[in-house]
Amino acid sequence: MSASTVAYAADGSHSPASVANAASSSASDSSSVTVSTKSTPLGKILVNSKGHTLYLFQSDKKDKSTCNGDCAKAWPPLKANGKTIAKGGVNSKLLSTITRSDGSKQVAYKGHPLYTFADDTKAGQTNGQGIDAFGAKWYVLGTDGKQITKQASSQSGGY
Repeated sequence: MSASTVAYAADGSHSPASVANAASSSASDSSSVTVSTKSTPLGKILVNSKGHTLYLFQSDKKDKSTCNGDCAKAWPPLKANGKTIAKGGVNSKLLSTITRSDGSKQVAYKGHPLYTFADDTKAGQTNGQGIDAFGAKWYVLGTDGKQITKQASSQSGGY
């Protein structure tokens, strides 16, 4: 891949994304990070403080992220330097932070490192659901910490 970042559309094709905005808003190193829930056509899923959908990467191992470089630009890790706050049905006992290969801290839920998706530009979008990118699939998480694999009837909308 070139230095410019390519994100993946819901159908798996390449599409431009506002990667810089997504990376700066969801990967910011704040002192605390809130993880909450939203009810969607996929079920009750995890979201960040801005209402952006959080995903797991099937290639990750428990408490270890394998998404770096261009992957982390298209799928910005949810980072925090301080405590993580659980709201709206999120089990605080399942929230933790892991140390990424660059030394930064990433929020995890039931051992799954959490990411946003650069093509989810508005709260409530689930454009990354089921995409096969960077060697594995990406799925939203339920409050039980398990991946939700079903597809919404429309990948372009919100809640």
